[in-house]
Amino acid sequence: MFLITSIFSPLPPSLFIKTMCVVNVVTMANIGYSEIKGKHLKYSKFWNFNSDKSSNNKEIKLSAKTGMLFLYTPSFLAGLASFWLFPHEGFRFMLLTSALTVHFFKRIVEVLFIHKYSSGMVLDSAIVISLSYLISTAAMIYVQSEGLGEPTIDLKFLGMILFLLGISGNFYHHYLLSKMRRNGEKEYKIPTSGLFDKVVCPHYLFEILGFWGIFFIAQTLYAFCYAIGVTFYLMGRSYATRAWYLSKFEDFPKHVKSIFPYIF
Repeated sequence: MFLITSIFSPLPPSLFIKTMCVVNVVTMANIGYSEIKGKHLKYSKFWNFNSDKSSNNKEIKLSAKTGMLFLYTPSFLAGLASFWLFPHEGFRFMLLTSALTVHFFKRIVEVLFIHKYSSGMVLDSAIVISLSYLISTAAMIYVQSEGLGEPTIDLKFLGMILFLLGISGNFYHHYLLSKMRRNGEKEYKIPTSGLFDKVVCPHYLFEILGFWGIFFIAQTLYAFCYAIGVTFYLMGRSYATRAWYLSKFEDFPKHVKSIFPYIF
């Protein structure tokens, strides 16, 4: 028990922040479970999943590129603004805000120059995801600015390593996916390079690793809860993605797991 508590900064006195921690985990775990049960956020290959014609006519649709930029840009701007709003918060704070800003900047670069989209995004899903990213980013930055004190065990440098490994692996597998499509191609194929021969969503695996790196940098309860929430959500999304591939491709290799090699 001492070891567990030693990796956290002192808990924030704010009841609101403590409540947000619980809400974050429960909400993202529920979304992940919904993905497993077939109720998907409508983007990527699931952008019009299980929609009837009447609901399709009422939904506002965005192009994939526009939708993805809408997802990531507010959180990127929040990260940038934190350098101006909290200029003297110390080295750990600078590392956290830098990691969050780099994460969303990388996402924007990928949207503009790497990804090749074949579908769109429903505005309702874009709003939900964008707000989730923005609120969580702002909350992590705010909690870190509270000056909670240093944890007994300092993990920020390990966190930097995990974060850099996470965004590098995520970017690499996004690049591999983009190279599978020539200009103008829209159909899906079975990915095989990198860790795609072990799991269907290695980019999600590395994204999870990156957010656990962010927790180790921050070492706050909120960052811990967010890392758990991201893990639950991406596990659910990867499970749904594997099921989708199995339904679309008869030759999809059954040994390929969803997100964790040989396990899940």
